[in-house]
Amino acid sequence: METFGASRRLLAEGLGTALLLAVVVGSGIMGERLAGGNLALALLGNTLATGAALVVLIWVFGPISGAHFNPVVTLVAVLRREMPWRLALAYGAAQAAGAVLGVWTAHAMFGEPVLQVSTRLRDGGAQAVSEVVATFGLVATILGTARFRPQSTPMAVGLYITAAYWFTASTAFANPAVTLARSLSDTFAGIAPSSVPAFILAQVVGALLAAGVFGWLLEAEKTA
Repeated sequence: METFGASRRLLAEGLGTALLLAVVVGSGIMGERLAGGNLALALLGNTLATGAALVVLIWVFGPISGAHFNPVVTLVAVLRREMPWRLALAYGAAQAAGAVLGVWTAHAMFGEPVLQVSTRLRDGGAQAVSEVVATFGLVATILGTARFRPQSTPMAVGLYITAAYWFTASTAFANPAVTLARSLSDTFAGIAPSSVPAFILAQVVGALLAAGVFGWLLEAEKTA
């Protein structure tokens, strides 16, 4: 298997996250414009585009950087001793910068003001619980497929996020970089800055729970 240096891995993380956010925000704008006020139809368009893009982006960037695109996925990799802290911090910075760039790119593509701040409140306990569940499921999907069927990870992640958009009240952000960047978009996919801390805290909790549960669950028992 080929190995790539830190600079290429960081560029892959930043570029992949930027493209992901361009899809999330761009498809949200397109969906809302074409749906004629039908929010379910707008969400469906947003969902399908995001799930499909995730599969492709993980296929493309996975061999280079692991295609985390998500600080809590990187955190879990550190806790599992699959990545050093210094590189993980650089991954997080690349993911955050890429996410913001992706949001700005989506705005530019649709003729929206590039610099925005969201006014879409996503508050309440149900939203926080949803983010714990969404992130737990995402990390569980990654760890489970990586352990038994690594070649299926891109498809599994895309399918899980497609489902989680609909079975969680929060529409499954499940990603601190995505959450932060979407606070800079006053569009269909946006989240008000005041709602961001609770989402990120819930995402970290969900990721840590999944790391703990699946760290034990996937450990084969030793036989005499």
